[in-house]
Amino acid sequence: MPRFDLSPAELETYAPDVREPADFDAFWAATIADSRRTDAAPRLVPADTPFTLVDVYDVTFPGFGGDPVRAWLTLPAGAHAPLPAVVEFQGYGGGRGLAGERINWAVAGYAHLFMDTRGQGSGWGSGGDTLDPHGTGPSSSGFMTRGIEDPATYYYRRLYTDAVRAVDAVRALPQVDADRVAVCGASQGGGIALAAAALSDGLVAVMPDVPFLCHFERAVGLTDDDPYQEVVRYLSVHRGADERVFDTLSYFDGVNMARRADAAALYSVALMDTVCPPSTVYAAFNRHAAATKRIEVYTHNGHEGGQAYQFPKQAGFLATLV
Repeated sequence: MPRFDLSPAELETYAPDVREPADFDAFWAATIADSRRTDAAPRLVPADTPFTLVDVYDVTFPGFGGDPVRAWLTLPAGAHAPLPAVVEFQGYGGGRGLAGERINWAVAGYAHLFMDTRGQGSGWGSGGDTLDPHGTGPSSSGFMTRGIEDPATYYYRRLYTDAVRAVDAVRALPQVDADRVAVCGASQGGGIALAAAALSDGLVAVMPDVPFLCHFERAVGLTDDDPYQEVVRYLSVHRGADERVFDTLSYFDGVNMARRADAAALYSVALMDTVCPPSTVYAAFNRHAAATKRIEVYTHNGHEGGQAYQFPKQAGFLATLV
């Protein structure tokens, strides 16, 4: 489709003020502190794979409220010295998949923790293994509106907390240099990475690829694609809930997270992306707090973005920081 959003020149300076609750920082400090009360060490079990150049472990660590969260840890085979690490988050509807599906970062010399996404993993890909044992009120199909009328019950409160606890878990591993940890992800994974960067201290880099979960009020009114349309469908039934819903979403907005993220950043954006409109990505990028930041622009792509073209750029960027 043709470009539908702001012009490239307008995007470069697009830095809107978005809704931000007065207790944003207190809300997240209390949420993370409460989950860190469950201080169990991550459990690693060697995975049986056909690969000889990497070692893969099935990891379980405590996430939101101490709930068990699954992940794959992939290491260069035989690595002994503490390694720099990359924690990666999955896109919407996907799970952690199978052991050894993602080996790029390990082959490049990093410890790689790929976090499962609670309750997801049945929309595409090779599945997930992490339950979301929390009920919510009425919601539309999908995950975007689960518990959406209260930030305390909203689905992404649990998922963002899992992401912070994934960073905690990888830092606790003897194979990892805790001072050289980065986060990344595409689409939903990019939005989660922004949250992890905002809510974790001392990360060296965050690499959100065509990130979702940014500038909610613009996205919901601009695109007719899912997952943002889940919010539209909810509001079309729950008439008059707009203020409550957007107040809740403001606690999870990637723009507000980016303002608190001081890790060096490499974003990507696709100018024909109708799932995560480019202005919503630039809204976060232009507010990102780090002095070191850049954005890769895929002019004629939709939500697929750069795909395999983006990884070498991420690897090159990260190599300058670790």
